[in-house]
Amino acid sequence: MDRLDAMAIFVAALDEGSLAGAARKVGRSPAAVSRAIAFLEEHVGAQLLHRTTRSIKLSEAGERYAAACRRLLADLQEADMLAAGEQSVPRGTLTLTAPVVAGEEILRPILDAYMEAYPTVSVRLYLLDRPVVLIDEGIDIALRIAHLADSMLVALPLGEVRRVLAASPRYLANHPRINEPADLSKHQIIAMTHFGIDSWSFPPAEGSSMARTVQFTPRLIVNSVRGAVASAVEENGVTRLFSYHIAEQVRAGNLKIILPADEHAPIPVHLITPYGRLSVPKVRSFVDFAVPRLRSYFASMTAATGS
Repeated sequence: MDRLDAMAIFVAALDEGSLAGAARKVGRSPAAVSRAIAFLEEHVGAQLLHRTTRSIKLSEAGERYAAACRRLLADLQEADMLAAGEQSVPRGTLTLTAPVVAGEEILRPILDAYMEAYPTVSVRLYLLDRPVVLIDEGIDIALRIAHLADSMLVALPLGEVRRVLAASPRYLANHPRINEPADLSKHQIIAMTHFGIDSWSFPPAEGSSMARTVQFTPRLIVNSVRGAVASAVEENGVTRLFSYHIAEQVRAGNLKIILPADEHAPIPVHLITPYGRLSVPKVRSFVDFAVPRLRSYFASMTAATGS
């Protein structure tokens, strides 16, 4: 069996989540898919997948091998395009990742417009609230909201977001005033998993070098941004989120940002891509298409939520 062909089948099984799905995608029988993966496992001398009747799961060795397969197959696809003289034509599959809410609400509409403008490019979008190693996981472009470490990545700045406190105007009208972070101890707290479930930190007060921490017992803990926003809109308490999470609700008057003078410094937003990938037509075309639109979005969001 051809090893590259087997690798493509292996990656298809991971993308589809099952051997049957891989068989449909690559146009082979389920038995042929099983043989391809068994061939790879025999070749590398390790089990790559844990199989059940309904699902597959990568082994530890399989995780490392899958990353290598994705890199190799992507490089081969690009080599074929260049050899065919199509280096100026965007085509193939563009793979992106973004945080869940940013991907669904910000990036996805831009991707729809991009795919209409470039019908020869297909897109695979992974929505993940975790750091992604682009090269190892076969990602072309990531939308990242974080302070970036020095790396072999190209970073294109888009704007910035803030960690903000917010509550509904009616909640604020019916509860004690919040003039400083310590006042939060008197309030119902809607805690998001990624923003602290039993305490929130704040920058030092003027004249101090000590960060301030407010401890609380939350009224609600939720791991969904939409859940936290909805609960706050329904007057159930104060929540802490990124400014883009609540920009529409602030515009509509359903939420109000509180204690803006006590916020941490803004967090930059970038599109990042591995060094050298900008020379690939599908990557370059998307960057040229998306960056001005994303910069416009984050500028309007900043105007809506204040600076």
